[in-house]
Amino acid sequence: MRRDLGDGYELDDDPGRIDRVATHRYLSVESYWAKGRSRVVQDELLDNAARVVGLYHRGDQVGFSRTLSDGHTQSYLADVYVLDEHRGGGLGVELVRFSVDEGPLAKTKWLLHTADAHDLYRKFGFAEPGDKALERGSRPR
Repeated sequence: MRRDLGDGYELDDDPGRIDRVATHRYLSVESYWAKGRSRVVQDELLDNAARVVGLYHRGDQVGFSRTLSDGHTQSYLADVYVLDEHRGGGLGVELVRFSVDEGPLAKTKWLLHTADAHDLYRKFGFAEPGDKALERGSRPR
């Protein structure tokens, strides 16, 4: 599924179009949540994702999101980013909208973790779970 955003930008959920090198570089070097993630792990995450979405500007990937899902009841939005030089024009909003509100998983219950983008996700109905959720942190291997 593709959507043209104008000004040379588009969204596309074709997994074959994802620039794996650029995605790994951003996530493992620039992001706070996946810093140091190995390329092997990143490739496994891409291969096992229910859906990946690329944000492209004139054919170059400038943003990304990954979804984990059982396909029917729950979906988890992860690894969302837009490169700094493409921020500030609403592209992040469109990336999240396309990822959660459009496509085959739109009717599922969505979850995510964020340290700094609460206002963005609230626009799509995300809210703190209160006392209805528990979380177990990751364990060393």
